[in-house]
Amino acid sequence: MQTASEFKPHTSAELLLACQRIAGLTLGQLAAELALPVPDNLLKDKGWVGQLMEQALGASAGSQALPDFPELGIELKTLPISQQGKPLESTYVCTAPLIGITGQQWEDSWVCRKLSHVLWLPILAERKLPLKDRIIGQGFLWQPDSEQQALLRQDWEELMELISLGGIAKIRGAHGKVLQLRPKAADSKALTRAVGINGEPIQTLPRGFYLKSGFTQAILQQHFQLG
Repeated sequence: MQTASEFKPHTSAELLLACQRIAGLTLGQLAAELALPVPDNLLKDKGWVGQLMEQALGASAGSQALPDFPELGIELKTLPISQQGKPLESTYVCTAPLIGITGQQWEDSWVCRKLSHVLWLPILAERKLPLKDRIIGQGFLWQPDSEQQALLRQDWEELMELISLGGIAKIRGAHGKVLQLRPKAADSKALTRAVGINGEPIQTLPRGFYLKSGFTQAILQQHFQLG
C-alpha cells in the first residue's frame, strides 16, 4: 500500500481526493503519519506547514522555478484562517524581480504563472492553538476569473512600473488593491541590486509579491459561498 510520503497525484481529481483524506487532521497527526517532527513554533521554521503539505500531497517541484505540481501545472498555497474562516495573514506568491524588467509582460510574469491554477489549503491556525493542534481544512482548486485576473494584472503592472522607474523605496504595503510588494528577507543584511530614483544601481532588501488577505477572503467566500 502506498504511503502518503510516496503518493504522487497524476490528475487534479487525485489531488483533490488526497486533500479530502487529510482534511480534519491536525498538523501533529499528519506529521506523525509522515514520521516528521513538529517544531514548537514557526519562528525558525516558517515554511514548515507548506513543506508538510507538499510531502503529504506529493508536490515534487521542490525549490525549482516550477509549479508545486509540475505535471498538473498547479501551485499549492496554504492559507491560515481564523475560526470565522477569515485569512490571518497575506499570502506570499513569489519573489519580485528588481532589475532587468523592462518590457516584461504580465502573461510572462512569475506572479501570473504561479496564480494561474492554485490548490488552496485552508488551515485553522488561531494564534492560541499550538502548532500541532492546528486543523487542516478542505483543499480546493481555484483559477482567477476575468475580474480577478484584471485586478492582479493592474496591481502588478503599477508595481513593476514603480520598480523600473526607481521608486522601489516609495512602495508600501498599502499599494495595490489585491497584490502588494513587501520586503522578503531573512535579515537586514540580505541585500540585492535594484534601480535608484536617478537610474543608478542601489542595494536594497529583496521584495516579494503577496496577495492581500481581503482578496484571499473573497476567494474563500466565492468557493464556500460564505457570507
